[in-house]
Amino acid sequence: MGPPDGPLVTATHDGRRRVIAAVDAVAAGLGLRAGMPLAQARALTPALAVHEAEPAADADALQRLAGWCLRYAPLVAVDPPDGVWIDITGCAHLHGGETALRRDLLSRLDTQGLLARAAIADTPGAAHAMARFGDPARAIVPLEGTAAALADMPLAALRLPDDVQEGLRLLGFARIGHLAATPRAPLTRRFGPIVATRLDQALGAVSEPIVPIVPAGMVQARLGFVEPLLTAEAFSTVIAELAGTVCGALEQAGQGARRLDLLFERVDGSVQCLRVGTARPSRDARYLGRMLDERLERIDPGLGVEAMHLVAPLVEPLTHEQARLGGAAERERDIAPLVDRLGNQLGAERVYRATPVESDVPERSTRRVPALLPRRGISWPGDLPRPVRLLDPPQPVDAMALLPDHPPIAFTWRRVRHRVRHADGPERIAGEWWKRGGEMRSVRDYFRVEDEDGHRYWLFRRGDGEDRVTGDMRWFLHGFF
Repeated sequence: MGPPDGPLVTATHDGRRRVIAAVDAVAAGLGLRAGMPLAQARALTPALAVHEAEPAADADALQRLAGWCLRYAPLVAVDPPDGVWIDITGCAHLHGGETALRRDLLSRLDTQGLLARAAIADTPGAAHAMARFGDPARAIVPLEGTAAALADMPLAALRLPDDVQEGLRLLGFARIGHLAATPRAPLTRRFGPIVATRLDQALGAVSEPIVPIVPAGMVQARLGFVEPLLTAEAFSTVIAELAGTVCGALEQAGQGARRLDLLFERVDGSVQCLRVGTARPSRDARYLGRMLDERLERIDPGLGVEAMHLVAPLVEPLTHEQARLGGAAERERDIAPLVDRLGNQLGAERVYRATPVESDVPERSTRRVPALLPRRGISWPGDLPRPVRLLDPPQPVDAMALLPDHPPIAFTWRRVRHRVRHADGPERIAGEWWKRGGEMRSVRDYFRVEDEDGHRYWLFRRGDGEDRVTGDMRWFLHGFF
């Protein structure tokens, strides 16, 4: 069935009559909205296409979408009927920062055919308001900027009941900023505590715990405590037990963990979490537990932790042969633990290695890849030594040399003159013919030189020393040996 030509809505029963449950962009542009009686909508728009709402199917789809969002953070909760909360505290750097995380989330949802809005703020209430009523261009609320961002929002952004919103409008309130500046006591006497509670939650004066989802199919273990725990030593003991249970389940399934989420359920109803990842699948309980222990300083136990929950949201097949290293020499060569620790501390995107690229131009001859990506394809050239450090861009120098192909006898870089004692070259590198701007005609003659102090440099002359069409004959320092 193709898309309707006119506006489209879904309708449901509210107990008395049929009302609109959701509208598409065309219907919204005509003034139709959720909660409007269907009869009124049809009177305004006779060509209205109506689909019956399926609340159970929608709730199931929202739950599955929330499970999919666990790729971004360990604390994800549904916000019925059409929202998902993702607590990205301590996780944004793993995805390149808040802006990159939001962009990636929206891009992936768009690829799946889902139209979505996303906002990032200090509190769940503020994020809810910004996502639904805020300007997408200012969807990331800066620290300490929540009150200013919410000031011009309509009352509906506070998630107040319809009758409370209508009562506030009759009193002359239209924006959250006006409401926040009003004394609380008269509002509480008239509407109860809901107005003050929603304001405080949105502004961060009181916490708003979210109930995280944990899909049933995930490998997990949970321990509750008779007395709340407060110390890192107690947490470490529980981590060892949880890790042993989870790794035992992974071994039975022939799997290894690539990501672990540890949830700390506090007595005040809030949840704090740690997330660690591994470069390769692992079910070594001591190793995984040690990675979690190293991050315990990030946890604030508050008045105490009454339960701890360890979940493996990302697992991969791991055979017995993979799990067992051959011997001490192989264990020494295995850098996966080091990569894991650096990635969890600095962010996975900051841990990489260089791999060769088929290009003679030095600045294009390498690219960054994940540190443990299998080595395949071309290898590093062994007959043409390259500096361990390249300057980007190459630095201009003043050099004295005989043309066309003699090395420099001296060069000046950053006002320091270096007399050349030994030199080797030239190594001629031409541009790539498929690049624009006549690069095929450009030539560089590279020389490896050593000065009187024993320092070794990589210099090149732009041009072949005879024809200025190949270059302007200027000298540059490109790297250090």
